Amino acid sequence: MPSVQEQFDEAMFEFSKGHCDGAIERLQGLLALAPDYFDAQLSLGGAYYAKGDYAAAIAEGHKAEKMKPHDQLVHTNLSRAYMKAGDKKTAEHHALQARIASWRGNMAPPAATPAAEEGLEMATPKPPPVKLPEKFPDMPWKKK
Repeated sequence: MPSVQEQFDEAMFEFSKGHCDGAIERLQGLLALAPDYFDAQLSLGGAYYAKGDYAAAIAEGHKAEKMKPHDQLVHTNLSRAYMKAGDKKTAEHHALQARIASWRGNMAPPAATPAAEEGLEMATPKPPPVKLPEKFPDMPWKKK
């Protein structure tokens, strides 16, 4: 039997070929085996969105939101689905939540990482100045 990751890869391959129904079927089967597999849950909502079933996309998106409530991609997908479904207020709410989630990503202050780890180099001395010739050669492309 293929591993969970292999089954997910097969479902995503179906989706990449434009077979939304086949991807949905595979993702539902995968979630029956591993109900806590976040990527499959998130992708199932995306497959429903691509198919045009926005109500199902919203329902699956909320299941993914329960798994990871502060995930940026969850809120982005919900925002898109709500917008297509015609609920602009809720779409804007999820768009804001997505932006807030992106800010949560790296909470370390900028000075906390040493400069040596970032690959910065010390300043090097300026190269010596180049002496320009007194008279430039004729330029045939210029009109006289």
